Amino acid sequence: MRTTLFISDLHLDPGRPATTELFVDFLHGRVRDSDGLYILGDLFEVWIGDDDTEAMNAIVMDALAECTRSNIPVFFMSGNRDFLVGKQFAERTGCTLLEDPTIIDLYGQPTLLMHGDTLCTDDTEYQAYRSRVRDPVIQAAFMAKSLQERRAFVGEIRENSRDLSREKPEAIMDVNQQAVIDIMTVSDTRRLIHGHTHRPAIHELSIDGSPARRYVLGDWYENGNYLECTENDCRSYILPEN
Repeated sequence: MRTTLFISDLHLDPGRPATTELFVDFLHGRVRDSDGLYILGDLFEVWIGDDDTEAMNAIVMDALAECTRSNIPVFFMSGNRDFLVGKQFAERTGCTLLEDPTIIDLYGQPTLLMHGDTLCTDDTEYQAYRSRVRDPVIQAAFMAKSLQERRAFVGEIRENSRDLSREKPEAIMDVNQQAVIDIMTVSDTRRLIHGHTHRPAIHELSIDGSPARRYVLGDWYENGNYLECTENDCRSYILPEN
C-alpha cells in the first residue's frame, strides 16, 4: 500500500536528546517504507543559520541525507522556529524546500500544506512580529552577527516569547476559522494539513457547500507522532510504536 507521511513541530533541541533519537529511528524505519516524508515546519526548536556547528544539527542532517540517498524524497517547509533553513541545509540533506503554502497532488487529491502560523490571524502581535523577522534586511543583519551573538540574541527572544504566550488567551493562539476557509477557497482545495498549534485533530468543515477536512499535526514534546495518508484516507499514529 502506498503511503505518504507528514510531521511537524518536533522542536529538536540538544536538551531533549531522546526526541532526536526517536526522529532518527523514524527516518531509518517507518519513513523507508513510504513514498516520502513532508516536514511542515519547526523541525528544530531554533535554527540560527545553516552555518551553525551544533552537534545535534549534524546528526539530524546526516540522517536526512541517508534517507534521501535511499531514494525516499523528503520535503521541508520552514516554521516560525526554523525559517532560516536555507540552501546549504537543502544541499547537505537532499531535502526539497517548499514555500508556505504549497499545494500537492496527494494520490489524486489536491492537498494544501502549511506550517499554520499564518492562520492564527487573531494573534495580531505575533503576525506583526512574523512580518518583521521575515524581512530580508532584518535577516541579513542577523546573519551578519557571529554564531555566539546569534545564540545569545535568540535566547533572549525565546524567553520573552514564553512570557508573552503565558499572558495570551488560548483561543488567540489557535487558527481563525475564517482564515482557514478563505485560503482553502482561494486555493480550491478541500484538504488542508498543517501544524504549529500543537493541537492534533481532524476538523470537518464546509467550503462553498462541499465537505472539507483540516488535519492538524501534533508536536513531539511528550510523544512523537505522524500523519499517514494513503490513496483512501489519512490517519494519525503515535511514536514509539509497539
